[in-house]
Amino acid sequence: MTTRIDADYLVVGAGATGMAFTDSLLGHTEDRSTKVALVDRRQGVGGHWLEAYSFVRLHQSSSFYGVASTLLGGGRIQEHGPEAGLHERADQPTICAYYADVLDRMVSSGRVEHYPGCEYVGDGTFVSRVSGRRYEVPESCRIVDAHYLAPDIPAETPPYFAVADGARVIPVNDLVRIDHAPSEYVVVGSGKTATDAIVWLLGRGVDPDDVCWVRPREPWMLNRDRIQPEPEIFLGMVADLLSSAAAADSLDDYFLRLEDSGTMLRIDRSLTPTMAKGPTLGSWELELLRTISRVVRLGHLREVRPGRLEFAEGTINVAADALVVNCAADGLKNKPPVPIWRDSAITLQPVRAGFPCLGAAVTGYVEATRASDADKNAVCAPSPYGNTLTDWVQMTLLGTRNAGVLAAEPDIQAWLQRVPLNPARIPPGHDRSPALDDALDRIMSDTAPGLAGLARLARVPPPTG
Repeated sequence: MTTRIDADYLVVGAGATGMAFTDSLLGHTEDRSTKVALVDRRQGVGGHWLEAYSFVRLHQSSSFYGVASTLLGGGRIQEHGPEAGLHERADQPTICAYYADVLDRMVSSGRVEHYPGCEYVGDGTFVSRVSGRRYEVPESCRIVDAHYLAPDIPAETPPYFAVADGARVIPVNDLVRIDHAPSEYVVVGSGKTATDAIVWLLGRGVDPDDVCWVRPREPWMLNRDRIQPEPEIFLGMVADLLSSAAAADSLDDYFLRLEDSGTMLRIDRSLTPTMAKGPTLGSWELELLRTISRVVRLGHLREVRPGRLEFAEGTINVAADALVVNCAADGLKNKPPVPIWRDSAITLQPVRAGFPCLGAAVTGYVEATRASDADKNAVCAPSPYGNTLTDWVQMTLLGTRNAGVLAAEPDIQAWLQRVPLNPARIPPGHDRSPALDDALDRIMSDTAPGLAGLARLARVPPPTG
């Protein structure tokens, strides 16, 4: 049996980007009768946050996450602990509750219908994973693909390495369920999930010498102190990105300059990282991570056996009862950017470097306020995620260019200044200061040479105009 749905938009994916797009679309479309069908294979909204490990927090300020109409976390400042003075970072239960509240408001407006536990099968059709019922939307309904860059997470992704009989391997989610301490923990992964797992273990009294860190690549990470909503701080960081790009003569030199400016962090200062996905890290976390002395750099893990790990570049012994914690999954997809507006779908992707919720919100605003797809694509171009150093520079280059294009549209610029998701905004009524004036002056003088430097480092054509 097939049920016909009356909808103008079918948003496939009710995670962070799908929710941000829907919120902005409905908030700015002139036709107040516009209806959205929100579909997700999970039984709620919030995407991967519904399956995330319980001790996860946003790696950046809550203000930069969520939907444009509703500030996540209320803009609160942390008053206690190692991050006192920095903006709050929401935990998993808070984020899930936030999205549930946003959905309730959307549905109560009469303009959104939510279809949980459903799989989109193409051609405007989706199927309930519970009942098998099929649903379809009219041909005129616009499909919004909010799943193109959906992250993989360890809880839902089998390990990329083989696991022999008798070996103990768990996803990071199961750390909180341990009821018998092993003599050694083996944490597998180079990114934020691995750093979270290690910080959690050390915070619960595990000796650093009882942790083995399998780190296939060395990561550059952003200093959380500099990714804050205060415009003096964030725009000062942007100025450093541009001036460092203008002066750098190589990729490594660029990142070392960013380290000198306090923007980038690396765990081992004796090694030059090759990975730059761009999560933020606190200085207190960095200190803890540096206490782990047993770090394995033998390439990707191929197989876990009782008492032994086999890698592409060698084999090591571990404790017979070692517990391997899998923190490796493709959390930031590096699919090729495609035009956001095409005949087949609106494909949500980042627009401003490193801020997916902002990109989706901007896309929803542009969809609601521009008539033709050509005009929409002209002001709203995709920016990829980072991975290698070259990827990160390309992301920064495209995101900076996009910021300039968006700023040239008066209505978009005025809206962006009111939206906390925008890290580069100067809120209305914000007091000017010498630090802010200095950051703005530096950005003004360094934008052209900085963009040229980024293009040179990324090995792409320099900007024109």
